[in-house]
Amino acid sequence: MKRLLVFALFLIPALLAACGAGRTSPEAASEPVEVVGRKVSAPGGEYIDVTVPELQTMLADKDFVFVNVHIPFEGDIPNTDLSIPYDEIDQHLEALPADKDAKIVLYCRSDRMSNIAARTLVGLGYTNVWNLEGGFVEWENAGLPIEK
Repeated sequence: MKRLLVFALFLIPALLAACGAGRTSPEAASEPVEVVGRKVSAPGGEYIDVTVPELQTMLADKDFVFVNVHIPFEGDIPNTDLSIPYDEIDQHLEALPADKDAKIVLYCRSDRMSNIAARTLVGLGYTNVWNLEGGFVEWENAGLPIEK
């Protein structure tokens, strides 16, 4: 019985720590991380998926147009520049930089819509398209604010 109790006392904290390991606290996420992203092939080229910590690093020295493509509107990540419906992005190119090499970062709620918008932009010849992996759901899961 004592052996089981001792085992449980060591196992339970280890399991709790492991369950929380995937979460990013706002304090931990505030430290800059290297932005490497993950290349995603799309017809006409590729775009780059970034994680929440990578996006936080990018936002600290923002050099891109930040676009929320989610519909219906459910909120913005702070420092968002534009809101363009994902399925109309090709109809609003005048709102985006004329230079197709300019950096554009897209996001939506879960990243489904922003992946579609990223593929559309790549297909139209944009070469520096980025996407927030997991969307603002992951942003909120990291304890970060959404502007409603």
